[in-house]
Amino acid sequence: MRSTSTRRHPPGGSGRQQRSPLGPRAGSGGQRRSAGNHRIVDLQPLSPGRLLTVYLLLCAALGGLAVRLAWLQVVNGDRLQARARSFQTLSVKPLGTRRTIVDRMGRLVALDEVRFTLWAHPRIFNMPGDPPNAVRPVADVAAKLAGVMALPKEQLITLIGNRSSGIRLATDLDPETAEKIKQLGISGLDLIPFPQRVYPQGPLFANVVGFLNQERVPQAGLEQSRDHDLHRQETTLTMRRGADGTPLPDGIQAGSLYGDDLRLQLTLDARLQQVAHQALARQVKQWGAKRGAALVMDARTGEMLALASSPSYDPNRFWNFNPGLFREWSVQDLYEPGSTFKPINLALALQEKVIDPHGTVNDVGQLMIGGWPIFNSDHSAHGVIDFPTVLQVSSNVGMVGAMQHMKRDRYWNWLHTLGIDEVPDTDLPGAVAGQLKSRADFTAGAIEPATAAFGQGFSLTPLKLVQLHAMLANGGRLVSPHITRGLRSGDALANGTAGQGVRLLDPKVSRTVTDWMETVVEKGSGKGLRIPGYRLGGKTGTAQKAHNGVYIPGARICSFVAVLPIEDPRYVVLVVVDEPQGGNAYGATVAVPVARQIVEALLVLEKIPPSRPQDTKLTARPKT
Repeated sequence: MRSTSTRRHPPGGSGRQQRSPLGPRAGSGGQRRSAGNHRIVDLQPLSPGRLLTVYLLLCAALGGLAVRLAWLQVVNGDRLQARARSFQTLSVKPLGTRRTIVDRMGRLVALDEVRFTLWAHPRIFNMPGDPPNAVRPVADVAAKLAGVMALPKEQLITLIGNRSSGIRLATDLDPETAEKIKQLGISGLDLIPFPQRVYPQGPLFANVVGFLNQERVPQAGLEQSRDHDLHRQETTLTMRRGADGTPLPDGIQAGSLYGDDLRLQLTLDARLQQVAHQALARQVKQWGAKRGAALVMDARTGEMLALASSPSYDPNRFWNFNPGLFREWSVQDLYEPGSTFKPINLALALQEKVIDPHGTVNDVGQLMIGGWPIFNSDHSAHGVIDFPTVLQVSSNVGMVGAMQHMKRDRYWNWLHTLGIDEVPDTDLPGAVAGQLKSRADFTAGAIEPATAAFGQGFSLTPLKLVQLHAMLANGGRLVSPHITRGLRSGDALANGTAGQGVRLLDPKVSRTVTDWMETVVEKGSGKGLRIPGYRLGGKTGTAQKAHNGVYIPGARICSFVAVLPIEDPRYVVLVVVDEPQGGNAYGATVAVPVARQIVEALLVLEKIPPSRPQDTKLTARPKT
């Protein structure tokens, strides 16, 4: 076989093969065939203009890239970096929860619980196993939700209607129901969490704790006065995430996972509070009274163990109640204490040494002071009586005779020193000062000191009165009443601290007066408080009710204050009932029964041993 080769000659060479435009010549023995049908391309020189054009185009492209790079890095660098960070990081915003409130034993009083709002987006309804782009009918999703939410399928279909997105199906869903909805795995259902304030004790602590409105703005009580302390310390949690969205631990900043578990601990005892609340509510209803209050105070520390009001309200459903119930009147409203102030006055007279502990007064039944008549509540003359008997029969005339020995300006100084006209040092929200005549008005005539002798002519709050009786019980120290022990971490509970207080009375004086108060329970108007085996003291009060300085005909405030145990006084109980109806409405008939139930529960809860060694059975048992 003959091989054929093709050779390329340089341009212009003498040996260049010339092709005929008509193709190879037939029958020519010197014919050259192109092997493999290769075409011979002659190389042509490039023109300088063409090279320059290409060069300029390359320079322009590189220049454009440089300008674009400078624009992205210099001008838009910060914006693009922030955008990239938003894709590379995960931010979890806090819900804005508040700290829990507990009683002295750690029982829940107020807490935040997570609730959920359910939103539906029918345009992207999709169930597990469906093709990615498939859209389920509303009826299919409603059928699944009906069983979980305990709602009729037709109701859910009606709620969704013809709208394609942004439909609120439910709010205030509990975490259990929300978890069941999540487990359905239905695309197009969004659960948005939010905190909700819950008050497990209902009306029991409403008068003290208050509530948050639906915008979570505090409206009353400790929720309002301690709002700053109740805000939980929360920070936005920021971390890096991978390309698939998985959070990476190296992006978590130090301290981001700190959990604020602080709780506000109260001094109140839920068990005693319940006893006081129920006993007070029954008595207010029985006597058709306007309202009532019951206070229990630890005389040594100033801690309030109970502070109940009736009527009350449910802070979980505050919108159903009269806003007038949202304030604690025993802290914010004034009244004339009447006979319950007589032990305080006798202590002041003893301190000033203007009366002898073994002395007597002549109760003639009625006096004229400055042209005004003063008489006993029973309109009886008791003759020559000692001071324990003055308390037992609640003699107004006898009190005037005792306090007449004290100079008027000294008497006013003492009332001012006791803080009658000052706001009490307390953490109870809304506490107000009492009203006391000016020094000039008080000392100008004999009638003002005379009416003050049996607890009228000035006004104070029930909180202030219980503070003054605690001064008698603890040996003469004026301690500050309070209802909080502070913030505690985790499950730890704070113990009560010893109250300091300012000593105003000689301990012998306070001991003498509390002994006299014991005779009121043993022999006088406080007999309804007697409990076998225990030494208890007390004083009843039935005062006229005044409004704007004018006494309201027929309107009374019945009260009773108890001190226990007399051999080592520790607790003070005060019950005040406003405007009970009926001719037999007195401190002994209206307030004493409530105080007895509270005292019986207190003896059990605080494990107070009997004063006398004998078989003692208490009839009341607090409910837990």
